[in-house]
Formats: sequence, structure tokens, C-alpha cells
Amino acid sequence: MTASHTLDVEQLTLGYKDRAVIESLDLVVPPGRITAIVGANACGKSTLLRSMSRLLAPRTGHVLLDGREVHRMPPKELARTLGLLPQSPVAPEGITVADLVSRGRHPHQRMLARWSIQDDAAVAAALDATSTADLADRAVDELSGGQRQRVWIAMALAQQTDVLLLDEPTTFLDVSHQVEVLDLLTDLNRSRGTTIVMVLHDLNLAARYADHLIALADGKLHAAGTPGEVLTEDCVRAVFGLESRIINDPTSDKPLMLPLGRHHVTA
Repeated sequence: MTASHTLDVEQLTLGYKDRAVIESLDLVVPPGRITAIVGANACGKSTLLRSMSRLLAPRTGHVLLDGREVHRMPPKELARTLGLLPQSPVAPEGITVADLVSRGRHPHQRMLARWSIQDDAAVAAALDATSTADLADRAVDELSGGQRQRVWIAMALAQQTDVLLLDEPTTFLDVSHQVEVLDLLTDLNRSRGTTIVMVLHDLNLAARYADHLIALADGKLHAAGTPGEVLTEDCVRAVFGLESRIINDPTSDKPLMLPLGRHHVTA
């Protein structure tokens, strides 16, 4: 089990040009747990994740990793502790799966140091965990969307960071592979104590797999807490503008959201 790291957001304001996306946000990410960020489109989920990984500098406020501002940390030092799988990663043209996954080891390489047995083992374990070992010699740009997504997740796993941020990791995956990826992340959390923060669109998968939910609305924190505390009919109405019914998920004992369209509302 790895040591837990703290990741906090203090009075964070983010934006692009003259448009504010996140305003005066305070968050505490529970160390060693799985956190899912949910909210309607364009509410700031991906923007928040980009800033937490230092890709987007804050207008005001701070993102703190173990009390240190991530935007002031040396990039390679940060990358040894915190990894990011962005929403739409782009691979160099013609690169093979094995080469791409191997790039996850870059933060661990020292100047003049040679590729090690430990690096080989980390890459092999990541390929095996994501069921992509049989794709190792293929070019990434020849793969299907679902295969590419699993390869990118393999690269993030090969980085072996104690904190892992993932922006919609189930994109392009069919339902069986969505569950497979989320099971994989749960295994990683339970075996290594990895702190996982992920943006998810599927509220029910978020509630089933996360220990902690963060619900954003219009760039502000609407609710944070356990799935049982956050996923309520009032919250779904306020955050998504959707009527729903919340029942108990018999497979996980977590809340299960049933959306109500206008053809399903009974008097």
C-alpha cells in the first residue's frame, strides 16, 4: 500500500480568456479513496481536472499536493506522484502500443540511467491489466476507439503514480469494457492505495464505484460527500435539471438514479 497524498483546492478560479469557468472553489480530495466528479456539460469538470494536474494555471487560488502548489513544482517531480489521462489524448503518428505505454515510465528515468527491469515489469503489468498485451506491436492509430482508450489507460498505469486523475476514462468503451476499466481502477485503489479522481458522465457508475462524489453546477460546488449524501433527487434536479427517482442499488447498496422523462412521469 502506497503512502496517501493530500490533494486540496483552495479558492480556485479558472477560465479561458474573458470567461470564468470555475469560481472560488474549495475542495478536499479524500486521500487513498476514489472520487468521481459529476455535473452537466460545460459545468467545469474537465477544466478543474486540467488545473489539478497543472495543465491550466489558476486565475486565483491554489491546487495543493501535500501542501505544495502543483503549479510551482518541477514537472518531472510532480509526474512521479500525480498522473493524468486527459479527455482526448493524441498519440504521435505511427507510434506502437508498446512504445506509447513505455512513455509512462518517463518521469522515473534519471539522466544517463538505462531502461531497467522495473520499467519492463511496469509496462508489462499495465498492458496485462488493460488486456492490451496482444496489441503491443500494433500502431495506435490503427486501433478502434475502445482499444485506444485502454492503451492510454495502460500508459497512465505504467506511470505508477500515487494520485491518478482521469477525464472520462470510459469514453468510447462499450458497457462491458466500462465496467472492466472501473473494476481495474478499483483494484488499483485497493491494492496500492492510489488516490483516484475521475470525471464520469454516468451517475450510476459514479455512485457504484466512487467513495466520494463531487457535484459541480455552473462552475461552483453544489455538493460533496458519499454517494448516499450527494446523489439525491434534489441534487439531480439542481445539477442536471432532471426529474428522477433514487432507489437502492441491490448489487452495491449505493443509490441508483432512475431518470424520468416526460413520458415516464406519473400523476
